[in-house]
This record gives sequence, C-alpha cells and structure tokens, in this order.
Amino acid sequence: MAEALPILLHVAVALLYAVTAWLCYPHARTSGSATRHVNALVAVALLLHAIGIARAVVTPAGLDLSLANALSLVAGLAVLVAWATGLIRALPAVGAVVLPVAAVTALLPALVTGRYVVPYGGAPWASVHIAIALVAYAIFIVAAAEALVLAGIERRLHRGLPNPGAAPSPPLLTLERWLFILIGLGFVLLTLTLASGIFYSEELFGEPARANYKNVLAVAAWITFATLLIGRWRRGWRGRRALKWILAGTLLLLLAYVGSKFVAEVLLRN
Repeated sequence: MAEALPILLHVAVALLYAVTAWLCYPHARTSGSATRHVNALVAVALLLHAIGIARAVVTPAGLDLSLANALSLVAGLAVLVAWATGLIRALPAVGAVVLPVAAVTALLPALVTGRYVVPYGGAPWASVHIAIALVAYAIFIVAAAEALVLAGIERRLHRGLPNPGAAPSPPLLTLERWLFILIGLGFVLLTLTLASGIFYSEELFGEPARANYKNVLAVAAWITFATLLIGRWRRGWRGRRALKWILAGTLLLLLAYVGSKFVAEVLLRN
C-alpha cells in the first residue's frame, strides 16, 4: 500500500491538471460558472505535485534529475508561473496549452523508473544554479504559450472574427507588455544560469566549462532572446515577428536541456 501511494499521488495530480485544462477551453467557459474554481483546482494540483516531485527528486544521494523527473518538475514550474502571474485567470487559453502538458508529464515519474542522481545536489550553490535554470526554462515555456495565444487572438481580430467563449480579458497591448516582462525576467535568470555555469563550473560541477552540445544551444538561446529584447526596445517588434523569436529561443532551450538529457539517458544510457 505504501508503494502505491506515490503512484496514486501522480495520478491525482494528472487528473486535476486535466480537469482544469478542460475548464480552460472555450467550450467549457461559455457557461460562465465553469472557471470559478480553476484557481483553487490549480493550487491543489500544484501542492500535490510539489509533494510528489519532491519525493521523487530529493534522495539521500542527491537530486534525482532523471528525464522523467526533470520534465515533470519543469512542467509543474510552468503551471506555477502561469498561475502565480494571473495568466490562467486573465488568459485561460494559456492554461489550455500548459495544463495538458503538465498532466502528461506529472505521470512520468510513476511510469519511468530510470534514475539520474546528480552527485553535487547537496551543494547549496549547485542547487541554486539548478533551481534558477529550471525556473528560467519554465518562464520561457509560459511565454511561448502566451505568445501563441496572443498571436491567435490578434489573427482573429484582424479577420474580424469573434473569440469563442472568451471571458473579458485585459487589452491585447497590456497582455503583450506582460509577455515581454515575463521574457525579460526569464532572460535575467538565463543570464545568471549561464554566467554561473561558465565562471563557476569547477566549483559547481567539478570540471571546467566545455563547449558541448548543451552549452552551445543554451548560449544560442540566450543570443536569440537578447536579439528579441533589443528588437522590441529599438524597433518595437511584436506580433508574428516576436512570436518566431520566442518560439526559436524556447525550442533551443528545450533542445539544450531536454534534448541533451534524452540523448544521455535514453540513447546512450549514461
């Protein structure tokens, strides 16, 4: 029974995310009362998710950041960012994008038994480095989801089409400003992640920084987001142009972290 409890916990979290995602879809929001408890459901799901992922990640030997645990953790952080910033309430379609992914990844620690224990997980600065990196990834995932939703809304407005089931939301320009504030915050955290990884690699990882697959893609993502922010500042980039840069940077980050872990753990089985 004790062994089944963690599995049941992951299943409960996945179901809560799935139900809340359904409530965020337009067909569910037309009733008006369907979204009243969305925030409460997300809060409960996040609490249970935190308990479940903490049991899976924190081990006596260090942090078990296997691919399954890492995906579940980043997805949970993405939901936390979307919920804490009020995006799920102001723009429920973001929840309709982020929550289904979280529902699937919440099950992974219960289904995949592989382990990837980081031996330096007990070192405070290494843990801070990892935490900052994961939060940065989560912020950019939410930003990409919001950019996709805003692009869809803008396209419908240009065509003069209604937004089915949409509740009153802040103006598009206000939502766009929030988006770039989110990207700016993520960029700062990504900069701290790269700087600490490059200059303090030996203290954090026990070896000097190398120009490997993961680091090259992470730097490419940093350059992409830096270009986007400069373009926004100097030339007022927005809409489809900004969306392309946001998606490109987020994809590079996912390839850097998730891609490298997939190659190492699944293909090479290191």
